[in-house]
Amino acid sequence: MDRLKQIESFVAVSLRGSLTAAARAEGVAPAVIGRRIDALEERLGVKLLVRTTRRITFTHEGSAFLEDCQRLLADIANAEASVSAGGVKASGHLRITAPAGFGRRHVAPLVPRFLQQHADVSLSLNLSDRVVDIVNEGVDCAVRVGDMPDSSLVSLRLADNRRLCVATPDYLARAGTPAVPADLVRHDCLTLSSDASQTRGWAFQVSGELTHLRPTGRLDCSDGQALHDWCLQGMGIAWRSTWEVEREVAEGRLVALLEDFAAPPNGIYAVFPQRKHLPLRVRLWIDFLKHTYGDAAYWKGALQAP
Repeated sequence: MDRLKQIESFVAVSLRGSLTAAARAEGVAPAVIGRRIDALEERLGVKLLVRTTRRITFTHEGSAFLEDCQRLLADIANAEASVSAGGVKASGHLRITAPAGFGRRHVAPLVPRFLQQHADVSLSLNLSDRVVDIVNEGVDCAVRVGDMPDSSLVSLRLADNRRLCVATPDYLARAGTPAVPADLVRHDCLTLSSDASQTRGWAFQVSGELTHLRPTGRLDCSDGQALHDWCLQGMGIAWRSTWEVEREVAEGRLVALLEDFAAPPNGIYAVFPQRKHLPLRVRLWIDFLKHTYGDAAYWKGALQAP
């Protein structure tokens, strides 16, 4: 307790500019604050403050120590706030990012419910297909879809991401239904432009081995939503994530193809800079996503918050 009091007094002096002002705010004599600072310096074995009758200045060690002390007191305040009023309580501003298509369908619709549960949290959502540098751009958490490269970032798998070939019943009535992946060469396939992604092609499991095919067709596009729309218009076969087409498949507007050859799923991840000192609001957001995406019923056509 004495150590904490010493640190609190040291920070109070730095914020208020004098021992007298810090003492007045706490309701004690300036000598009490002075003794705490003296004891702190003696225990650390370094001079933190240079005190004159006119002003107080920090030594180099004092300035560095002040930052750590402020962080420590903030962590204590957050820990106390998290259990105040008998329950979990988060506050502050949360900055998150997600891929544009996935974010529109499965992140943005969840935000209102999360904010209803945590009234003291504000939130900024960046929807972008650019891989955001979450450390240098000050982002708390990114939702990412696909294989995760080796990285110094921390990632938590939230759900599986499976991809399917799909087409409309009308297209299949006209062009026939492929029985094996090799049959795709005889179909109009809606592919992403080479400068977008899927550079290795469409993935299938054939005879126990992962195989990539590069189907062709009359249409390609750099935007996945456009391919999705063209597929619904009967323009050909698309290879899309289940999170994008599951509702249309359930409704019969699209037909899932070549399911026996589907490649193993990759993942949907929450990515954040570090596991230590994670603010409560970030931990609660990650837990919220994990609980939502972990519910199998959510993916069975759910495009809104449950």
